Amino acid sequence: MKPLAERDAPRMGARNTKQRAAVVDVLRDLSSFSSAKSIYAELQERGHKVGLTTVYRTLQSLAEIGAVDALTQANGQTLYRQCLNDHHHHHLVCTSCGKTEEIDGGPVERWAGKVAREHGYQLSAHDAEIYGLCPACQKTARRTRQMEVPPTPTHTSVPTHTATPFGGVKG
Repeated sequence: MKPLAERDAPRMGARNTKQRAAVVDVLRDLSSFSSAKSIYAELQERGHKVGLTTVYRTLQSLAEIGAVDALTQANGQTLYRQCLNDHHHHHLVCTSCGKTEEIDGGPVERWAGKVAREHGYQLSAHDAEIYGLCPACQKTARRTRQMEVPPTPTHTSVPTHTATPFGGVKG
């Protein structure tokens, strides 16, 4: 196993430029998947002069060498985060807060290989991510739902007065 310092240092790839190092530094500080535009905004906030196109190219090249994980959302937007894991893995992603956990895909790996073979394919790659609510967001959602439920009346009363069309009361 690599020393902790090496595991925490992201892989840079062949081209080690100041712009690439700045992108890697931002990725290191992120706790969840982020879009290229939000990474670009963070770079600008930190005073780095890196163009958006350079951010996209850098993220793509880092994804190709396995230095970042890339998730493509249903809307087509790709999100990125630093990958410290050297082995093939999948992700469990919270759809509310973005928290992500790397998980082993044991059964998925076997299933993907089996399906490919059954159809005469030689498996070269696959993607499988699991989306849901993390325990903290489930707890928040339960509290929110409890606050939204109207109180149940303990008894019903029959009105003794009726309102007139002009706001007056008969009774």
